[in-house]
Amino acid sequence: MYKVLVSDPISDMGIQQLMDASDVTVDKNTGLTEDELVAIIGEYDALLVRSQTKVTERIMSAGTRLKVIGRAGVGVDNIDLEAATQRGIIVINAPDGNTITTCEHTFAMMMALARHIPQAYAKTIGGTWDRKSFLGVELRNKTLGVLGMGRIGSEVAKRAKAFGMNILGYDPFLTEDRAAKQGVKLASVDEIIRNADFMTVHTPLTPETRHMISKPQFEVMKKGMRIINCARGGVIDELALVKAIDEGIVAGAAFDVFEAEPPAQDHPFLNHPKIIVTPHLGASTVEAQENVAIDVSEQVLHILRDEPFKNAVNMPPVAPSVMNKLQPYFGLGEKLGSFAAQITTQAVREIHVEYAGDLSEDDTQPLTRYILKGVLRRHLGSDVNIVNSMHLAKSRDVGFVVTKAPATKGFTNLISVTLKTQDGEERRVAGTLLTGYGERVVRLDQFPVDVAPDAYQLLISHNDKPGIIGRVGTLLGQNDVNIASMQVGRKVIGGEAIMILTVDKAVPKNVLIELAGLPDLNTAQEIVLE
Repeated sequence: MYKVLVSDPISDMGIQQLMDASDVTVDKNTGLTEDELVAIIGEYDALLVRSQTKVTERIMSAGTRLKVIGRAGVGVDNIDLEAATQRGIIVINAPDGNTITTCEHTFAMMMALARHIPQAYAKTIGGTWDRKSFLGVELRNKTLGVLGMGRIGSEVAKRAKAFGMNILGYDPFLTEDRAAKQGVKLASVDEIIRNADFMTVHTPLTPETRHMISKPQFEVMKKGMRIINCARGGVIDELALVKAIDEGIVAGAAFDVFEAEPPAQDHPFLNHPKIIVTPHLGASTVEAQENVAIDVSEQVLHILRDEPFKNAVNMPPVAPSVMNKLQPYFGLGEKLGSFAAQITTQAVREIHVEYAGDLSEDDTQPLTRYILKGVLRRHLGSDVNIVNSMHLAKSRDVGFVVTKAPATKGFTNLISVTLKTQDGEERRVAGTLLTGYGERVVRLDQFPVDVAPDAYQLLISHNDKPGIIGRVGTLLGQNDVNIASMQVGRKVIGGEAIMILTVDKAVPKNVLIELAGLPDLNTAQEIVLE
């Protein structure tokens, strides 16, 4: 018999299949302290939690029989994933359980925004019968821009079509073929803000997406836009939005999320007549809460019975000898993936990874997961981890191919990452570990280089002419940007060349613009490897 402990409040309906299983006994014991949980966890094969129980390394050390920890929800911040991985404990969550409920909340907010429902309700129950002040708009024949065409964004687009709306969709991994199948026109962020009547956000919060809709976007936005955000606070610049509404650019907004939650009492959203707010209710339905528990219970049962399972959020066990060999390359692999993604301008369709040298002899799947994480995290943020990276790539029609070769052209081990886009663009980054020097990038496209993948770097494409390096250095010095190291690569004298500079801090955007304007300099791009 397998024993399962449920340490947070979860409905019986959600865990019914566990309670009905003939080979499982379920104990519900909520509100336990860490000491109390440590005292009993050794009896159990599985632990089910929501967000209240903090599953610490100490608890897992005492859980000598634990095979799986299930989180009935999306986030796993309350679980020490590293400790679980080291002990071979599988951690699973339920990423799909709140898709429909968040989609429906988005539509509820859109309808409320279009018809002024909260404002009209408040005035009516206050004793005022006022029909003239709340002239709304129809959704039919309006253009809806969807920023982020993942699970939730795709469901919103599907429902918007039923309302007779025209859909513009943006996603870094959305292709024209996939968009066409969904009845969506592939568009850029700029096209959406210039042409949409309504805009809804469904992207994770990453350095790339933070304030992706801010003052510059509002300045060119179609007048009368209505904006809905039920995704993540911070994607839209809140103060810039308030100003855009007050200036008549944006007709209104509906937000379920804030940059800081709960918001301050004097937050400008809370008393603005054209802004509707709810307290992060996207996943708050009876069905969603039950669905996530049902999904996790099903996977826990599969794991206990050694059956195929999904939604693991930590790395599956790997032979210690292989792990010891691969582990030094994990950081390098993730940085190579991130570097390649940042220099690729179009949607990635294929990821090619080549291992050469001693690495070609081992099962490199754990290392491949880190590389895919580096590639995908630029656009998908912290939702990507070393277990779900392969699944996320497949779900977005991004193919990945791994090849191995014994020869390394002078290196003990060499990792090459090549990204191919739908428009035929191809970018390649290769790296290795050098004894005494650590991580090194040794090739960028066709250029041989020797660069440590540090946090802040400038990649400059230029014509190989005298004076370029001096002009770049002078401009950076004038703007208080210190150069830590520099590497120049070229194939022929006087031809195309690249320059990679490691700098001490982030480079201001205006400096990048000035750099790109220098004579014989083609492009200047900042690469951030954290």
